Amino acid sequence: MADLLVGLAGSLLIAGAAYWKKSLTISGLAAAVLLGTLMYALGSLPWFGTLIAFFITSSAWSKWKSRRKEAAESGYAKSGRRDAGQVWANGGLGLALCIGYWLFPHPLWWAAFVGVMATVTADTWATEIGGVSRSVPRSIVSLRTVEPGTSGGVTPLGLAASAAGGLFIGAAAWPLLLLSPQGPLPSAAALCFIGLLGGLAGSLADSWFGAVCQVMYRCRVCGKEIEKNRHCEAAAVRIRGHALMTNDTVNALSSAFGGLIALAMWHWIV
Repeated sequence: MADLLVGLAGSLLIAGAAYWKKSLTISGLAAAVLLGTLMYALGSLPWFGTLIAFFITSSAWSKWKSRRKEAAESGYAKSGRRDAGQVWANGGLGLALCIGYWLFPHPLWWAAFVGVMATVTADTWATEIGGVSRSVPRSIVSLRTVEPGTSGGVTPLGLAASAAGGLFIGAAAWPLLLLSPQGPLPSAAALCFIGLLGGLAGSLADSWFGAVCQVMYRCRVCGKEIEKNRHCEAAAVRIRGHALMTNDTVNALSSAFGGLIALAMWHWIV
């Protein structure tokens, strides 16, 4: 009960501040409080702290040079304030792994969690920092130049930001493990490498899924290729992808891929 109350208090404080700063919608606020509370109550500080490291830094980067990123973000299915769908897409799999650890304690649950959180962090950093790149994005599939904001488009700055995001999660998770070990304690270098590789691999998978599988539309008015079914106050035309492969679905699938990569690296290194 004490862990539940501590998790609730911490989640309310952080998610409430994010809502006040307009980083979360009301549905996002509720989802974030539930997610954080359960993460702390079932997994303790390392799980909760790693989640918060992702959430705070990603929210901060989303506000950085926001006006400069407005044109590219106009075609995104979701941007700016995160709703419940985005919260669960980024943190739902992490919570499932935390529940798995609570029911059947084993360090491999934690290893996969690091990869999942490294992926969502790497992907968010790549989007927010890469969005101000002066380089023209290239499709991860064809390598042809694409418009800024095109799903599956990558830039050198975005790739560097992706690597930095994954590395950051590994670095942030290590001191949390010192306070509350989740099994064999890896070295700081090993955990940073796992975060870097898992996050980068998951982020690249996100770009590939976005380019190949994600549902995309074209605006009838301006002709822009977009992720949402309305643009310029008019219904858009679907041009490719499956209706169920939304941005949230792509995020969840790519985070699972990053978790598998981290799991393999943990088994090899630790």
